[in-house]
Amino acid sequence: MSVSERTSDRGKTIIGKTIRSLPIWTLPRPGRFPNMRIIGLPPVKQKASVMPLDSMIRAKRRQTPILLMTHIICGYPSLEDNWTMLRIMSEAGVALVEFQFPFSEPTADGPLFCKANQRALEKGTRVADCLALMRRAGDELTFAPLMMGYYNTAFKMGHPAFCERLAKAGAKGMILPDLPPEEADDLEREAWARGLDLIHLMTPTTSNERLKMIASRGSGFFYCVARRGVTGRHTDFNEELDRFLRRCRAATNLPLAVGFGVSTPEDIRFLKGRADIAVVGTAVLKTWEEKGESGVRWLIDSLAQATLNEQ
Repeated sequence: MSVSERTSDRGKTIIGKTIRSLPIWTLPRPGRFPNMRIIGLPPVKQKASVMPLDSMIRAKRRQTPILLMTHIICGYPSLEDNWTMLRIMSEAGVALVEFQFPFSEPTADGPLFCKANQRALEKGTRVADCLALMRRAGDELTFAPLMMGYYNTAFKMGHPAFCERLAKAGAKGMILPDLPPEEADDLEREAWARGLDLIHLMTPTTSNERLKMIASRGSGFFYCVARRGVTGRHTDFNEELDRFLRRCRAATNLPLAVGFGVSTPEDIRFLKGRADIAVVGTAVLKTWEEKGESGVRWLIDSLAQATLNEQ
């Protein structure tokens, strides 16, 4: 069954009016309309006075040309090392952090992240450990936490429980690169009901028509993959990437994040005016392994400095 054929038999009541037989992905996000209810779905307790993720990003963007988003793999090298990295990120003014829940088959990741996922699992890192780390960061640090991982985690736990646990841990959203937008209806519904955004990916090989379809389902922001392949490889910041980001911008007004190969202040300067968020992942972990805490502090500080207005 195609996306256009999948419609909901659950009506929607908003501002006193009921609209029926809409595709589920066209319904407004519940958290944006406090008086909205989706008929046929059980009520879900909403967080009070929580700024939507896209609004938070736009507010921060009014203060700086581009935001910095970083990445950790929970449990590698250890949860204690994770906390040290997170404190460094918070002190440098990082806006968002991906908490990657380790998984045995991280299909979007390159060799370093694959190794880190495996080692974290061998150490016994569990979902509960990742959620506890996220909750602590949300309570004590300044950035917005995002869950990053693979769909099997949500599938095995069940969508309601998965989203409920993420929401209680303070997550703002989730990135699941192996979940196609066409298959995300139920998870999106459960996520939105709890104030969470499901972040979809846009890639250089995506057609303009499909970009528009992905954009029609979006919330929070979109993750623009800077090149073909997996994480950790070199990316050319050139006219080809510029053309891709212009195609993404033409498809959506939501903020754009760019990752895969972003590693230097020069990369971030290139992205200014083209994207809203620069995502740095592999470079941080590689620096930790090679230069330790002091090296990561220097790297994060230099990347954060590059996000600022330059005189």
